[in-house]
Amino acid sequence: MPNSNAKLRCNHRGGQEAGRRELVSRSLQSAQHCLEDQDFGTAYAHYLLVLNLAPELKASVKETFQFTLFKWAEELDSLARIQDLFNCYEQALELYPNDEVICNSMGEHLFRMGFRDEAAGYFHKAVKLNPDFADAKENFYRVANWLVERWHFIMLNDAKRNLTYLKAIEKAVHSGFNTVLDIGTGTGILSMFAKKAGASSVYACELSKTMYELAHDVVAANNMEKEIKLLHLKSLDVEIPKHIPERPDLVVTETVDAGLFGEGIVESLIDAWERLLLQPKPKNQDVSAGDYGRVIPASATIFGMAVECKEIRRHHRVGTQEVAGVHLPNSVQFFSPTYASAGSEETVEPYTTEKLSRIPGGYVPLTEPCQLMTVDFNDLQDLKSLAARKPWKLSLPVTEGGILDAVVVWFVLQLDDEHALSTSPSEETCWEQAVYPVQGLLDYTVKTGDIVLMEVCCQDCYLKIQKISSLPSECQMDFSDRDETLSLGNEAELCNALAGLQTTSEQDGSGQVCVLESTEIALLNNLPYHECFKAAMSKVLLSLHPSKDSQFMDVDGHGSGMNLQESQNKSSLGDTPDPFYILDVSEGFSILPIIAGKLGTVRAYSSIEKKQHQAALNIISEANHFPKETLEFWLSHLEDENVVLQRPKSDKLWSIIILDVIETSGLIQQEVMEKAAISRCLLHSGGKIFPQYVLVYGMLVESESLLLESAVQGTEPTLGFNIAPFINQFKVPVRVYLDLSTLPCLPLSEPAELLRLDLMNPLLNNSSREVKVQISKSGQVTAIPFWYHIHLDEDHSLNTSDESSHWKQAAVVLDDPIQVQVGDELVLDVQHHKSNISITVKR
Repeated sequence: MPNSNAKLRCNHRGGQEAGRRELVSRSLQSAQHCLEDQDFGTAYAHYLLVLNLAPELKASVKETFQFTLFKWAEELDSLARIQDLFNCYEQALELYPNDEVICNSMGEHLFRMGFRDEAAGYFHKAVKLNPDFADAKENFYRVANWLVERWHFIMLNDAKRNLTYLKAIEKAVHSGFNTVLDIGTGTGILSMFAKKAGASSVYACELSKTMYELAHDVVAANNMEKEIKLLHLKSLDVEIPKHIPERPDLVVTETVDAGLFGEGIVESLIDAWERLLLQPKPKNQDVSAGDYGRVIPASATIFGMAVECKEIRRHHRVGTQEVAGVHLPNSVQFFSPTYASAGSEETVEPYTTEKLSRIPGGYVPLTEPCQLMTVDFNDLQDLKSLAARKPWKLSLPVTEGGILDAVVVWFVLQLDDEHALSTSPSEETCWEQAVYPVQGLLDYTVKTGDIVLMEVCCQDCYLKIQKISSLPSECQMDFSDRDETLSLGNEAELCNALAGLQTTSEQDGSGQVCVLESTEIALLNNLPYHECFKAAMSKVLLSLHPSKDSQFMDVDGHGSGMNLQESQNKSSLGDTPDPFYILDVSEGFSILPIIAGKLGTVRAYSSIEKKQHQAALNIISEANHFPKETLEFWLSHLEDENVVLQRPKSDKLWSIIILDVIETSGLIQQEVMEKAAISRCLLHSGGKIFPQYVLVYGMLVESESLLLESAVQGTEPTLGFNIAPFINQFKVPVRVYLDLSTLPCLPLSEPAELLRLDLMNPLLNNSSREVKVQISKSGQVTAIPFWYHIHLDEDHSLNTSDESSHWKQAAVVLDDPIQVQVGDELVLDVQHHKSNISITVKR
């Protein structure tokens, strides 16, 4: 009987196995049929069943399963079924936990939805699984710039800053402050300073998930994980005794930005004094350290001065009324976001930041540095009054005549009565300065003896400097009363009236306000760019109808071409030729469609999205006497805005398609070659893509600055603490937004052509190339800056490193510098993938 039972069990198992194989086979067939019918959801469900029943098939169905997953995820995304989408990826990663392609795709969905921390984890895992997976590497580099901002590297490499904080913290702990709270700990370096100094209890809070996890690794690597309690919280959410058992007597923080208040230090310290810290030291009483609360830094003094700076001016004010023959009417008022923030209900950063010591063209101080304000971080009432205080007026006497372009601001951070840090532009510091561009004046010139007026306040966690204007020397009054509105006599009222005349009123309803990004303003000011496009477009249109060359002159009637009235008269006789269709899909605000409209019988389409920008373009078009049909907004013609590149009409093709090839950051636009491939299919015979090809140039340099800005250089700058291996996981090999003209570097070679990207003739492309470079100067190769020559055609090109360029440059920074001698030859292995350029150096 036992043998008979065993046989039955065996037969039963055999029947189960046959049933399993049958079900797997039918499910595979059903999945294939569903894929043919594009029923990706059902196909995905069948594959899940197959893989759960037959894990041995994982390798053979992997690629088809990935394809099905990605198609079904796209469908779920379009239906806003987000939870279902993530459930699918979680199921897929249970089946394929070490699949870099699925990890990368999951990260892309998370990133698009704003979950940058989580996306970074998946990208990072994908790169670890396959270090050569180009898509994952590029995704990780992009998200790394969001999660671990580049200033972390610069500040951790600033040994002077680190040592000053260490000494101040040591002094406080040695004097009796033993319970420390580090607000916004970042990598945990200030907490480790406190523990090293002998503090009995150290707590640290950090809101960023990425930085919190990084701090965990750093603290553990320095054998302090049991002595420093890390909290993944904003300080405003820390509770006593829930998170911290006792009130600390010392808060340490460096939650300050170039404008001092932009990271919320005032709000967080008001809250800390009210809920977390021991009470401040009573005035005129002898109380032992540790019995009262204290903050490091103790106070700050903010300074400012007015400057002339061409580089700031060209990024914040449109300096011309005519661009390549297009008139820019006064009825359109262009401003950058810093000016718009003054009247905005949204919280917009009211300043930009610049390292003035490295700004192209330099700057000229127009006034002496002036103390704008001081703030005592150890005085709760001072902090509260700062947040509630009304704007106050300040005046700065002009000591050097020039053009009023900006007020620049820096500060001295007094850590205690002995230790201080300055962010002054004259100091060797890791800090940039806050820049408040001057906009909206009728006249920006000032002369010695004039007065620069402004209003100062602390609002929405920002230091705001607004209503900047100038008064002539004939009207010199003291406007520096900071407490109340000045009670002035008739003469002062007249001065105020004069100041009012200096500014453009946004409330008077005159004109169309058009807020542009600073890079868009710099583009409008880039006259060679627009002239180059005008000449190249004219050349294409002439080549398409050489016998009718008179039609392709400026419609204003310059030269021998017909003017607009003659053209309209011919139209009335029925001789109007079919228009040429031109599509501009470059990003941001572009007047190229209007320039094209001045070249004759053209129908120009703009891909501008913002209503405000469209209104401004319409006004410019009308001011240049264009018929309404000359300019149209392409997105309003599309059923699916995701498919921008398509025919202008079912029976028409484009004469010219303008693509954005280079980002202002200095990188190549993503998927530009794919866009070019589609564009080539949409051109009629003789039509062109602009640019037609791009040449990438680079040179070898020695630059300590690029090393310091790209990775933490060992333990020396961090005073022996082991931080570099952990934060350097987030380093990226390419530094962007560089100005080669002011980059501290030593060129070690002549510029060399690295790559050619051909948008019109893909057979001429070389996305991978080896380039031999001769060393012209001995030194240490640390980086390879690169830039572009953008060829609209053989006769017309743009250099992105030119002084007038609105583009910045980029550089590949080497992991291991290479020592070279004059006459040496290095081989560069250059690769292009999407927007990423990688360069490997060989001897």
